[in-house]
Amino acid sequence: MNDQGEAWFDEDAGPIGRLYAVTRGRTGRGRPELDMLTLVAANRFGGLRRTEPEYAEILRLGREPQSIAELAALLGLPLTSTKVLVGDLVDDGLLEFREPVLLDQDTDAADIGVLRALLKGIQAL
Repeated sequence: MNDQGEAWFDEDAGPIGRLYAVTRGRTGRGRPELDMLTLVAANRFGGLRRTEPEYAEILRLGREPQSIAELAALLGLPLTSTKVLVGDLVDDGLLEFREPVLLDQDTDAADIGVLRALLKGIQAL
């Protein structure tokens, strides 16, 4: 304990309490199908019932498809908090999401050929 009566917190610690309040203490574990590469897009622009400004900003940014990682960076929020907020908007029917397609050892050679051609095209730019 501090005998001088000083506050135990530091202003440099950041907005920890605010993030807790925005997500109401929830973590990103509720929706395993949402990860940092999941693309989300707003499918409706009306009917937002939530008052936190982060929800409105996610819908505004979601006019163009964005990954959850991009949304987190643009909002300046941690990835786990962003996943919680995106999950709320998906539950409300205001956002749609598409899970990322992950390539594995069984991927067709044609798919890899397309990816190689795409990479060469990007490198040519």
